[in-house]
Amino acid sequence: MENRQKQRSGLLIFAALAGLLCLGSLCLAGACGAATYLGFGPLREGTVSLPFLPTVQIPVPPIGVEGETPTPSLSGRSGVLRLVAPPPETLDPALAGDLDSAQFVYKVFSGLVSLDEDLEVQPDLAEGWEVSADGRTYTFSLRRDARFHDGRPITADDVRYSLERACDPATGSPVAEGYLADIVGVREKLAGQADTIRGLEVLDAYTLRLTIDAPKAYFLSKLTYSTAFIVDRTQVESDPDWLRHPNGSGPFRLAEWTEERIVLEPSPYYPGPRPEMRQVVFYTALPGVPVTMYENGELDAAPVDGDQLERVLDPTNPLHGELQTVPLLDTFYVGLNVRKPPFDDVRVRRAFAMALNREGIVRVVLKGQAEVARGILPPGMPGYNPDLEGIPYDPEGAKALLAESPYGGPEGLPPITLTAGGSGQMGRVLAEMWGEALGVDVQVEVPVGSVGAEWSSGRLQMVLLGWIADYPDPENFLDLLFHSQSPQNETGYSNPEVDRLLEAARAEPDLEKRFALYREAEEKIVADAPWIPLYHDTAHLLVKPYVEGLRMTPQGLYDLREVRLHSP
Repeated sequence: MENRQKQRSGLLIFAALAGLLCLGSLCLAGACGAATYLGFGPLREGTVSLPFLPTVQIPVPPIGVEGETPTPSLSGRSGVLRLVAPPPETLDPALAGDLDSAQFVYKVFSGLVSLDEDLEVQPDLAEGWEVSADGRTYTFSLRRDARFHDGRPITADDVRYSLERACDPATGSPVAEGYLADIVGVREKLAGQADTIRGLEVLDAYTLRLTIDAPKAYFLSKLTYSTAFIVDRTQVESDPDWLRHPNGSGPFRLAEWTEERIVLEPSPYYPGPRPEMRQVVFYTALPGVPVTMYENGELDAAPVDGDQLERVLDPTNPLHGELQTVPLLDTFYVGLNVRKPPFDDVRVRRAFAMALNREGIVRVVLKGQAEVARGILPPGMPGYNPDLEGIPYDPEGAKALLAESPYGGPEGLPPITLTAGGSGQMGRVLAEMWGEALGVDVQVEVPVGSVGAEWSSGRLQMVLLGWIADYPDPENFLDLLFHSQSPQNETGYSNPEVDRLLEAARAEPDLEKRFALYREAEEKIVADAPWIPLYHDTAHLLVKPYVEGLRMTPQGLYDLREVRLHSP
């Protein structure tokens, strides 16, 4: 999910910018290449125009404003949990591909299966499934008590409609091919060559069968992604404004959506775990710093950014005992468009990688609260290779490689622009390093719109983004992002040997052999440098003692399913 940015003999660049950079204000790319902010730090400046739905009935404690005396938190007594999150780009499960949207889509909608706390696939709206002996056919039995938010039962026809809608060319899903194309007939449906999906059969009201093109160990994991979530056909086809008040299938219903906040309420019809609270309020436009508001009793949980992190990490600080630290399954990187000069030459790409002091960035700029990335996969991801060394920091070697390239040195390079999200400070750190080590003048561009959307278009030269796992399988990083035929391959990278390894891994039933294939493919990808991996992020979240069961997932999402609010 795409979701949230030289030392001459010392760390002058780092020291100058360390106080300006916030770990959470950098750009993280979400699952389909759409850029977003992770939410651990300052939110976007200003607000965006959002649809308004004033349907909430339960009073919500008002957020404090500057100059007022904050009132004590009433969350435990009123049953209202108060959080912060950037606003979503969309609530349509078929279109969502960024972390900001996923934060809400995964609460308002559900699918056949989901991931549990240990990132294992578990039944959600399905009560179970059977897999054929050849590993190609999955037969799902739906829960009889699964219902939309209006109480209408969810049937196999609803599942069929939702999957076929996601694959309808008229829907324009940017992610359907990447996450559903294993099902037989999906590619024909996406191409407008079929009205239905051949590999999707409704057997009766509560049973359906999916047939995939080959046995694939990760197929069930892909169904946990929002492209496979269930929507209400009647509402979608009759109400052009259905996303303002979706009749969802998930654990929470949308009660209010304004420019300042989004309010969710637990659905009484959701068959899974039900949190013990009346509402959760996500403030999407804040008048102050989240940690300060948390200390004033205006928030019940708050992300901790780089400016506040040092004091919260101090064991003598009273807030330290309320801090959750969650390593995320993400990789921040510089993406290089190999179709555009000068990054069409592998020596230039490797030279740019060798010119970056990633250890210094993590140690000084990020205050040690991240891990240097030497490969594509993050620690904690199945198949992660701790022995992968990657491309080392070597300024002299970088100069030599650049000189060997067809461009002959910095003077022969075309103009180079790095497009960065957030405030752009991290981009300027990198540009300074490239200037110092290679003598290259890299311009840093901070666009008004989505970095990820521009990157997906193929127009950009290089970007600073991040990718966070949708599901815990190496395929979600290596195959989805680097196979030459993948719709999510935004760098334009193509290596027939890598393709062969990735295709072999898809069908390999032996886990260790699969991981060995992925390790070999990852080594080749890193050596070819379509990405320059920078670091793996860590989330820091303050949670009030009276909030039980709230956690941040390794995918950067609030898990609210087991929340219980006690009296403060």
